[in-house]
Amino acid sequence: MASRATRTSIPLTRNAAAHTFASIVVVVPGPRAGPDRLGDSLTAAGPTVLLIDRQPLFLAALASLLSAPPVRARIETAHDTQAGLETVLKADVQLVFCEVRAQPIPAVELAQRLHNLSPRVPMILLGESEDENLMASALHTNVAGLFTKDAALDEFLVGVRAVLSGHRAIGSKLMGMVLDRLNNHPTHGRGPAGQLSPTELDILTMIGQAKSIPAIAASRGISHKTVRNHLANIYRKLDLRSRTEAMLCAARMGLASS
Repeated sequence: MASRATRTSIPLTRNAAAHTFASIVVVVPGPRAGPDRLGDSLTAAGPTVLLIDRQPLFLAALASLLSAPPVRARIETAHDTQAGLETVLKADVQLVFCEVRAQPIPAVELAQRLHNLSPRVPMILLGESEDENLMASALHTNVAGLFTKDAALDEFLVGVRAVLSGHRAIGSKLMGMVLDRLNNHPTHGRGPAGQLSPTELDILTMIGQAKSIPAIAASRGISHKTVRNHLANIYRKLDLRSRTEAMLCAARMGLASS
């Protein structure tokens, strides 16, 4: 996968001649991203995925979508997170889809448990439109993907592919909410750029260009720990909670293309 953040417009239909495009899905490069685990969708065996949702009809629809090309997934299902965790521990699951209001283990806690497994199992969080605030609050957690259940089909599939390749994917509706929140941040009398030192501004620029911590450290001739310390200062000064928000803030400040 490319090392830069991906903002992808995909036709709403699979017809190459289509002229109507879906909204944008934002893909944030992961630190351990590997080759596309879907491989050649015509020949490779698909991943095993677990679907956790209380609604049987939605489970059936999502299973039908993911078992078909291009994903060709082998499907496991569960109606609650405890049963879902038990399935992950006994089966070779590569990806979990979970509704944001799942119980008895809260979805964000389940994402943390899956993140701590070896190998890690990524989780895509799904929610209704009215769950957008709850979903947006999960951006700074170990959730690998976030989409509302009314996301455009091909936007969603791009996100699934990205997560299977080790990246993070966030649906366009949630990104819109985060951008609105960033636009409403108080600046305490100074613009965001004015709050940062030259070094911090340079590092935020590289974050906006989707560069990794090792790449930033090599570029600046400093240690990984020093880069993380600068990032902590940037997050504190700009009231940011995650790398995703930092990338969006850099884009809003016009730094991403610097």
